[in-house]
Amino acid sequence: MSPWRHPEAHNGCTRAAMLSKLTPALLQRVVQIVFALVCIFIGWRFYQFCVWAQTGAGDAVSRPAGVEGFLPISALLGLKHFILTGSYDPAHPAGLTILLFALCTGVLLRRGFCAYICPVGLISNLLAAAGRRLGLERRVPRMLDIAVKTLKYPLLAFFLFTVVVVMSGAALQAFLMGRYNLTADAHLLRFFMSPSHTALVVLGSLVAISLLFRNAWCRWLCPYGALLGLLSWVGITNIRRTADACTGCQSCQRVCPANIPIHEKTTIRTPECIGCARCVGSCSRQHALHVTVLGRPVHWAFLAVATVGLFLAFWLVAQLTGHWHSSLPPMMLKSLYAQALGGM
Repeated sequence: MSPWRHPEAHNGCTRAAMLSKLTPALLQRVVQIVFALVCIFIGWRFYQFCVWAQTGAGDAVSRPAGVEGFLPISALLGLKHFILTGSYDPAHPAGLTILLFALCTGVLLRRGFCAYICPVGLISNLLAAAGRRLGLERRVPRMLDIAVKTLKYPLLAFFLFTVVVVMSGAALQAFLMGRYNLTADAHLLRFFMSPSHTALVVLGSLVAISLLFRNAWCRWLCPYGALLGLLSWVGITNIRRTADACTGCQSCQRVCPANIPIHEKTTIRTPECIGCARCVGSCSRQHALHVTVLGRPVHWAFLAVATVGLFLAFWLVAQLTGHWHSSLPPMMLKSLYAQALGGM
């Protein structure tokens, strides 16, 4: 180091260099991988719990509450029950907490849950990247893409109609505390442990489609993403383009997971935008694209940081208020899961 250079200046340059290497795509991938590893750990602990519930061998293993994040339908039913009665779901409280968090990201942070938390989003991104590297990626005509993107909304409408309109309050209460719902995650585990031929064909088809068409599941079929997208349509966070600074190079659309023609818009409010900010990172003009909250520009990393912070806040409040772990007695859970997993 030059003797004429102050150490603080050197440290400042080092930090600036590190920050310059951090891109929206890299930050998204890091956050997604961290949450994916958490999901893998939760899955392993849940498997250990199920083995203990069946055999009773070894030390007792507690059921990880985070596994309820994979039960969105049960969480939706729990939300309706909560709205009608004011009573938090005693069977799967963590699932309801995660759903409420996801809904909040739709209103506050575009689709931050899709962009940073959902493990399916990571798999979708990895398959899209693999498709590009292998030269398999294909683009569908714009009008066809618009038509196919509507498929997820009838799926969403079906689930909402079934839960909100068809199911009565008494039927809802009976289902929530019924044996099947109480052990819904065990049935999900059995599905993945012993998938049917039909399930394998469907999953294989989704993988193949995702290699050919960028983020096909998230863009065209995911009803959860459709719900969050509708909320983000009226949300407070957006991507804005300054037309005078834009060169029309279309690099923003090329990196967009949803293939949104960002270069043609002024404010990107479409439900397809998940808030990953990759478009902002790809732009060669400093002020052409930026993230805004209530119309005020913020740093592109705000979306990732705020999403993670909001999740931790929901988790902490749920832990402190007793709305994370099931209130059912541990030995009752053990007995229920032993019955549900018989013959696994």
